Amino acid sequence: MKEYFSILEETLIGYTIPAYTKTVKRRVIQAPKFYYFDVGIPNYLLNRTPLRPGTADYGHALEHLLVQETMAWLGYNHSDKQLSYWHTADNKEVDMVVGDAELAVEVKSTTHANASDMKGLKFFGEEHPEAHLMLVSMDPMPRMLNGIEVWPATDFLKRLWSGQIISP
Repeated sequence: MKEYFSILEETLIGYTIPAYTKTVKRRVIQAPKFYYFDVGIPNYLLNRTPLRPGTADYGHALEHLLVQETMAWLGYNHSDKQLSYWHTADNKEVDMVVGDAELAVEVKSTTHANASDMKGLKFFGEEHPEAHLMLVSMDPMPRMLNGIEVWPATDFLKRLWSGQIISP
């Protein structure tokens, strides 16, 4: 199976992001995650059309899009920072970790993020207190919730591409 993913990467059809493995007390999953170069490919292959807000498919597509955009920003800005994800054996997860735990981003497709949407970020923040924690959702307005920034996806993208989220 690994060979198939290598072929997809070599032909620029997709890429993997590694697991963030620096941990203090939790055992982490270390398998990389695979993403196609275009969110339309998995949507088509998995028959995820039309996407309806509030569905799990919509959430997966939103995560894929934001990971893609973040990877593109890192590449276009010639950043040395690596994009990874964090997933523990007890199922705590953060969708994106930038650099050496400088930024941790969880993506949720909800229109009103709440404390339960931030469980992974909370646990990541306990292990990496220096990390900037951010939840990106379909919320209508940016806000703070339990010390974590909540950003609408469109605002996140505008801030990302204007250089306000990640320093090169």
